[in-house]
Parts: sequence; C-alpha cells; structure tokens
Amino acid sequence: MPKLVLIDGSSYLFRAFHALPPLSNAAGEPTGALFGVVNMLRAHLKEAPDYLAFVVDASGPTFRDDLDPQYKANRPPMPDELRAQVEPMMQIVAAQGIPILRVSGVEADDVIGTLALQAANDGIDVVISTGDKDFAQLVRPGVQLVNTMSGSKLDTDESVVEKFGVHPGQIVDYLALMGDKVDNIPGVDKCGPKTAAKWLGEYGDLDAVIANADKVGGKIGENLRAALPRLPLNRQLATIKTDVALDEAPSDLALRERDVESLRTLYARYGFNQALKELDGGASASIAEKEPGAARGRGFTSAPSDLPAPVPDAALSAPGEYECVLERAQLDVWIAKLRAADEFAFDTETDALDPMRANLVGISFCVEPGRACYIPLAHDYPGAPAQLPRDATLDALRPLLSDPAKKKLGQHGKYDLHVLRRHGVDVAGYADDTLLESFVLEAGLQRHDMDSLAERHLGYETVKYEEVAGKGAKAIPFGHVALDDATRYAAEDADVTLRLHRVLKPKLEALPGQLSVYRDIEMPLVPVLERVEANGVLVDAAELRRQSADLSRRMLAAQQRATELAARSFNLDSPKQLGQLLFEELKLPALVKTPGGAPSTNEEALEAIADQHELPRVILEYRGLAKLRSTYTDKLPEMVNPETGRVHTSYHQAGAATGRLSSNDPNLQNIPIRTEDGRRIRRAFVAPQGRVLLACDYSQIELRIMAHLSEDAALLRAFESGADIHRATAAEVFGKPLDEVTSNERRAAKAINFGLMYGMGAFGLARQLGIPRGEAQDYIALYFSRYPGVRDFMERTRQQAKERGYVETVFGRRLYLPYIASRNQGQRAGAERAAINAPMQGTAADIIKRAMAAIDAWLAAHRDRALMILQVHDELVFECETGFLDTLLPEVRARMEGAAQLRAPLVVDAGTGANWDDAH
Repeated sequence: MPKLVLIDGSSYLFRAFHALPPLSNAAGEPTGALFGVVNMLRAHLKEAPDYLAFVVDASGPTFRDDLDPQYKANRPPMPDELRAQVEPMMQIVAAQGIPILRVSGVEADDVIGTLALQAANDGIDVVISTGDKDFAQLVRPGVQLVNTMSGSKLDTDESVVEKFGVHPGQIVDYLALMGDKVDNIPGVDKCGPKTAAKWLGEYGDLDAVIANADKVGGKIGENLRAALPRLPLNRQLATIKTDVALDEAPSDLALRERDVESLRTLYARYGFNQALKELDGGASASIAEKEPGAARGRGFTSAPSDLPAPVPDAALSAPGEYECVLERAQLDVWIAKLRAADEFAFDTETDALDPMRANLVGISFCVEPGRACYIPLAHDYPGAPAQLPRDATLDALRPLLSDPAKKKLGQHGKYDLHVLRRHGVDVAGYADDTLLESFVLEAGLQRHDMDSLAERHLGYETVKYEEVAGKGAKAIPFGHVALDDATRYAAEDADVTLRLHRVLKPKLEALPGQLSVYRDIEMPLVPVLERVEANGVLVDAAELRRQSADLSRRMLAAQQRATELAARSFNLDSPKQLGQLLFEELKLPALVKTPGGAPSTNEEALEAIADQHELPRVILEYRGLAKLRSTYTDKLPEMVNPETGRVHTSYHQAGAATGRLSSNDPNLQNIPIRTEDGRRIRRAFVAPQGRVLLACDYSQIELRIMAHLSEDAALLRAFESGADIHRATAAEVFGKPLDEVTSNERRAAKAINFGLMYGMGAFGLARQLGIPRGEAQDYIALYFSRYPGVRDFMERTRQQAKERGYVETVFGRRLYLPYIASRNQGQRAGAERAAINAPMQGTAADIIKRAMAAIDAWLAAHRDRALMILQVHDELVFECETGFLDTLLPEVRARMEGAAQLRAPLVVDAGTGANWDDAH
C-alpha cells in the first residue's frame, strides 16, 4: 500500500530548538534546531515513502483569530537564534526535493488534517510526523502519529486511550476541557488530563459534560460551571479542519529530485559533516546507557557539532536473529561460540533495579552483529517451558566469564557485574562498555542509555521494556514475560551492545586523547566502583533515629516561631501561601522571580531578603532541617541492605560532563560538611568493632591544578612554600608579611582563589564578602597583578574554547561547549566560565579516578584487612583493621599523591576515627 508522510515542520523546529543544545557552526551561526530537523528528515527519507510533504504555518491571521482575538495572543516573539534557522531549514527541505506546503488563513495542522483524511480515503497509509497531542484526534485505520524525536507512536484507538485516557473521537472535547496555556485557550480551572478523561469516560462527550455540569461536586464542579460559556468555543479552536481547499492532492506529493550541490553547500556551511558523507556515498551510523535492571530509557539528543549523528550502516541497523536456549546441547554450542570469538557482549535480566538485591532471571550473549541468544533461568509464569537450572548454567559459564583473557563488553556493565557476583560469578576481562565509549566521546550529552545510542548511532529502534512487560500498575516482573517476548528483548540488548561497540570503537581510536581517557581512566574504574559499591558502609541506625527526633523538635520550634512572626498560621511547605505572606501581606521586596515572572520563594529569594525580616531566615532554617531529615536521618536506616547490614550507594561515571563521579540511592556527596548538622550525619557512618575509618582528602587540588595549568610563578611559589595558600595569596595581594595577614584578608583571598576558578566576577565577590562592588573589583585587579599567569591562562582558555568548541583536561578529556559562540550574552558567559573551570574540575576527577584504580590494585592482596568504601568529591574513605592502619595510610597516600605529576605537587590530608566525622 502506498505511504504518505506529513511532517509538522513548525512543531519540529520549535521542539528541536528547545530540546537540543544550542549548537553553532564555525562562523558562530546557530544550528541546534536545524540539526534536529535535518536528522528527522533523514530518518523519514531513509524509509522511502511514496509521498512526502513538509507543512508549515503561513504568515498572517487564521480563521481561529477571527473566532477568538485572544487566540495565541500571549505567545512571545520567536527568539533570534531560532529565527535565524528558519530560512536555512526551508532551503534544506527544498533542496531535498520535499514538497513544502503553507496555506494562508489556516494552520499547518489543518493542512495536515485535510491531506491525511483525503489520503486515507484514497487507500494511502498516512504517517503524521509530529509531537503535537492535538493530532491524536485524527488517529484511525490508515492514519498514525509518529514522534521522531521520542520514538513514540499512536496508531490505534487503544494506543490513544492508553496515552490520554480517551478515544480519538473524544480528543477535541478533552482539549476543550483542559484548555491550552500555550495557545491562550482558558479551559476549566484545575481540570487536568485525569479529570478531563474521567468526565468524558463518565458522560461520553463535551455536550453531555455540559448538560451534567450541575452533578459535579466540589470546587472543580464550580470551576466547570463557571467555564460553561467558554467550552463550545474551545471545541471549535481545538478541532483540526479536514476540509481545507488545497491545490495539491496527496498523489501530487511525490518526492522530487534533490539538489545535491545546494545540499552540499548547506551541509558544509552548517557543519553537518555526516550528512555530507551521506551525500558522497559514505556510510556510517545514529545514539543511546542500559539502565539498571530490565528497564531501558529512550530519548533524542544531538551530538556536538563536530560529531553529528551519522547515517546508519545497513548491516548494523537490520533486525537480528535470536535464539532461546532451553537445552544443555544449545548451551554447549553457545559456549563454544563464545570461546572462539575474539570478544562477546553480554547482558543480564533481573527482577529488580537495585543490583545489590536483584535476582538473575536470564542472561544474553552476542558474538556477531545480528546473532544473539537468551538463556532464561527463572521465568515462572503459568505454562512456562522448562529452563536450564540456574546454578548449573552459571557453573558452565563461569570459566568463560572469569577468564581475564576473554574480552567481554556491555552497556552499563557495572550493574551486570554486581548481579553475577551476587550469584557466585566474578567476571574478569571486562574490556569495553558502550555507555562509557559514548560518554567519553560526547560527555556534554544528557543521554547515554542504550535506546538513545541505538537511535543515534545505528538508526535502530529497540524493543521497549514496556512492550514486553507493560508499564505502571499493569507492569509484570520480567520473570513473568513470555519467553518469545523475553528473548526478543533480552537478546537484542546484547546484540545492540555489540553493534554499538563496532561503531563507537573506531570513533574513539580516531581521537588518541579521548581513547587514552577511556582505556586508562574510565574502563579500569568499572570493576573498582563495583567493589566499592559492594563493600558498602555501616551506619548507626539508632544514632540516625536520635538525630531525626532532634531535627523534628527543631522543625516544630521553627514552625512556632514562623507563626509568631506572621501573626497567623500558614503552611511553611506551601510556596503559594509563603509568597502571599511575604510579598503581599508583609510587603517584602520580590528580588528573585520565577521563569514565569512571579515572585520566587526559593532559597536564593529568601536569602536575598533575610536581612529585612526574620521570617525568611526562619523559613530557611526550617527547610534545611526538613531536607536533612527527609533525605538522610529518616531515609538512610530504610536503605540498609538486609543481606549485608550496610548502605550501598551507586556511583555514576557518566553523571557529569567534567568526569566527576556522582552518587545516588543514597546520594552521599550532598551531605553538608560546613554545618554542625551535616557533620552529625557523618557521625552515623561508623566502623565495625575492631576497625576504624580512614579519610584521605586532596588538599586544594583544583587550585594546584590552576597553578599547574597557568604556570604562574608566584602561585607555584606559594604552594612550594608549604604555607597556608589563602594566607600566602593574601600576603601577595595586600603586600604584607604572612604573619600580618588578618582573618578578613585571608577570607577575601580564599574567596578570590576559589571564585575565579568558577568565573566569579566583582558582583559575586562583593556579595560573598559583603563589600562594595568597587572594592571587590580592586581585589580582583590586585590579584591579577600579583598572579598575571592566571589572568593569561584564563584569557587563553576562553580563546581556545571559542576556536575549538571544547576544552581539555590535563589527561585529554574533552568537554564540548555548545554555548561558547552563542549570541545570548548570558549563555556565552556561562560557557566561558565553564571553559575555565572544566579543565580543573575535570582534571581533579581524572586524578582521583586514577588513584582509586591504583589503590584498588594494591588492596587486592589485603581485602580481608581493608576496604575502600566511599568516594566523595576529592576524598576517599577506607575501613580497616585497627592494626593495619599504619600499613594502609602510607600506601594510600603514596598512590593518591602519585596519581599525577603536577608543577604544584599533590598533597593528601588524612584522618582516622570510629566514625566518618571523627576521621576528618
């Protein structure tokens, strides 16, 4: 059957602009939205539809403006950076030979709706490419919606009901009830998707809802009755016209011959290098971290401008052939294949997201793209076929998995290493991880999950977890998934992982600096982090409960004080009530606004007015206490693993673009260290009987890296002297002997030392020190006069970032800066600050990762006596036998201080104690 693709061009341009980074070409012209649209076009062209049209809004008013003069009246003007991409977008679409449609007096939606129904009536399958929910009203046999950015699809009545809770024929009424803030259509106040779907499910359509409005109780019933006069107009505005008089019929929309030379010129101008290769007959690949357990994320993100999404190679984007292994003879055949392969991909399926508690349900392997197997081990639904016994199967696989000479690869394989270790298999020879390959290549991107990687690098749409296991309340454990579906999903995990590796590996090999970061820093750290996470840390639950009780008492006292200050009771947790009290009743100035322009009550806003009234300070105190209680003192005891009696955090190597590790479940890196309450929480992290904790922390590592990179003689001298660096800096800046520096002068020097690394200017320094801006500017000028190498380094780094679009750490890790040439001054200034800070923060991250790998290797022979249990910023924490401390400390210090050779030598401070706070 012939196929027509109708592209909602206006929608995609806006969505791409807001969803993707603000990339730019070498000339500084914005390309982010353009990049997203071009990728979307290439995806549709790859499918070779019979008919295709790119539909955009025409300029001027439409019939909806006649119906309601306020329609879309509140829309802001198009941003300049987006406006600049409209014309090149249209040029590229035209050069591709794609018909462009724009009709005066109606919107693009109406043109699409008319063509869609005409084509369906003519026996042509219709795909509407859009992210706009309004089009759901058009779904019917022969008409489907596809969101190319997210990969989602609406193609049946059931799929629309699943997404919105109403049928396609009820979508217009659904939209009328909810209204649309973007289009300035006021609906029923406080009527959201669930309420609208509930009313339509109960009464059938909008007319029936209107007729039964008096039966709806409560405040929402009052709101409905107040909106009744407006609802018929809302329905008119939300209805897509399907009878627009058009010059083109669906059969007139065949693809025309493309203008290759124009495309070549446009792609070259805007830096779409992979699209250029495609024009010249080159082949390549598109992107996507397998999330822990069975679930996998999906998303669309653009690559940095010099690493654009490539065109999929046919061999790497074709469907795979997968085998379900149920017999021992099949298993033996696959073991032989794995032994014969140079490398193989593997993946586990489990019954939980927490790797420290997950049970193995099955395991998959792949030795060549397109051929993989799934070995189910614990599928227990009614009628499930007999499966190989888990222990015997793992015994058969153990020699292979534990062989360090056999190269294995995975996607977020740390999770799988945990699961297999829990089941008695210590994996060795873990050589490659596609999540980390992607992260090192494209650290600035948000998504490195397998689904996103497959979409970007392979042009391959993976099977979604919810497709085989359902979602929400209807989701079933993976062990209850039918084996045919489980095999299709699980074997694909291993298959796609191997395919991705075949694409990403040569990209890394083409960048020696990046390859070194991947091979020498990131990959060696995977098994180290797995061991640190498995070691866990002991917490004193009774101490935490005592702290929770104390925090609760102090929260109650803060609530009572706030009530006294307000002279009435109010909900301290309600931003709305707090805003009304502070800004309307107490008439305090609203110095900080929300993105929508309303007065903000966030921490910054309250700090800004805390000197004008006591209440904001009390609210800040209350919030701080509440956060500590909910995040740590109440939560940590609940997170103790019943099998180990310890708390096990999870570290993420791909969590921050600079390479810094992040932790979650629980996040142990955000415990406040500068407050007594934060330090009290650290006291609950304890050593077992007969053991102590050792905390080793790099001293002022980022300042030392600054001295190394800037080669400033005075700064290097300050470190070489071994003196207090902030006192030494104050002595330089204020021209005094060290012993005459005052505490305020040292405080100012410390603020400058750290502030400059984060791009702080005179305004920020003045606010931090509580001094006039002119005085702060004088401090900074004095600093640069004494440390001219630092000033030169900062200027040189900004310039290099603008020229190259990225900065690098000492070890070659790159951080791309898409905003560095932005026309928006705020975005550009932020990128310049990042350009200066990232090499220091990223180098510090690289150094501690190198130190962890070196220490872990030494600890291998002493794991019964000492464990590495925590990494927090520039600090490592160990648990060891009391009698082993004198051996451990010098070995750890030597490896931490030897992790990099800098012009300003690394120094490690260390402390010991029965708990983490005492060890500081």
